[in-house]
Amino acid sequence: MKLENPQKNIYAKERFTALEAQRLAQEIAFGPVVFQVSRLMVKFGILKMLDERKDGMTLEEIAREAKLSRYGAQVLLESSLTIGTILLKEERFFLAKAGWFLLNDEMARVNMDFNHDVNYLGLFNLEEAIVNGKPEGLKVFGQWPTIYEGLSQLPPQVQKSWFGFDHFYSDNSFPMALDIVFSRKPAHLLDVGGNTGRWAVQCVAHDPDVQVTIMDLPQQLEMMRQQTRNLAGADRIHGHGCNLLDRNVPFPTGFQAIWMSQFLDCFSEEEVISILSRAAKSMGDDCRLYIMETLWDRQRFETASYCLAQISLYFTAMANGNSKMYYSGDMERCIHEAGLVIEKYHDNLGLGHTIIECKKPQK
Repeated sequence: MKLENPQKNIYAKERFTALEAQRLAQEIAFGPVVFQVSRLMVKFGILKMLDERKDGMTLEEIAREAKLSRYGAQVLLESSLTIGTILLKEERFFLAKAGWFLLNDEMARVNMDFNHDVNYLGLFNLEEAIVNGKPEGLKVFGQWPTIYEGLSQLPPQVQKSWFGFDHFYSDNSFPMALDIVFSRKPAHLLDVGGNTGRWAVQCVAHDPDVQVTIMDLPQQLEMMRQQTRNLAGADRIHGHGCNLLDRNVPFPTGFQAIWMSQFLDCFSEEEVISILSRAAKSMGDDCRLYIMETLWDRQRFETASYCLAQISLYFTAMANGNSKMYYSGDMERCIHEAGLVIEKYHDNLGLGHTIIECKKPQK
């Protein structure tokens, strides 16, 4: 694995003093407690109270306004004080910078909901998932081979957090992605793994003439039809139901653009090569394949790399047991093995997406 700047400078040397490293080790050991306390500080409105009360609040005031016992408020506050999300001055509590971000940073809120509702219980089985190569944590919700077959049957709150997470990251990249894809004015676009049709809706709104076909599992296409039924341009959104893991399933032909957004991270390298190989066979010389992913080693900020590396374990424990947020070198190798060449990288889209623009090699 070869890292480029800035990651190679960050991860090649020790980042902590001995005391800082000791502290980090304990933060890791108490990670589940830290997570749940911080989540409840948001849920019970305590961080919001402290944000609004610039003069601070006493323990008794917080307990009363949060409708908690003095004991309940006290254990949350004492834990949060040592975590670093709040401050204590002259017997009054105040909001610290980290608490402000937990309260106001949409990414932190989306990640927290996703981890609590989708991942938390299943991560207990992470060891089993790594050893067996299967999403062993998924059994807390049902007996499906992957989360995708069961997505439409997950509990409502779990679905809400799953889609909230998925849409938050992709939606921020769509405006710039539309300009890139439609610079070549495709008449027909194939959206592979189009899910609820969010990208397809953007496409038909962006170009009044484009026809979009979503290639996905039949149950996902039914969800897509429900989501898009009454939207403008829905008559130009079509479905092509299939199981993309079936190596015998060919890609339809006649498209000038093939779009894969946050899709290939749902598959192992072997499966990615199979999917891309079949896509390559369907492509004409005028067709371009656009792969949009959050590649953890191509991030502008190290915090983004950190988040993406942790998100990989969702795929291990919950989604399918064999995929991850990809390292760019691994994705490049899969693309080349599938018989495609990379024409261009488009980095720093939205919250850290990259579009890899691919084509068939010249004969």
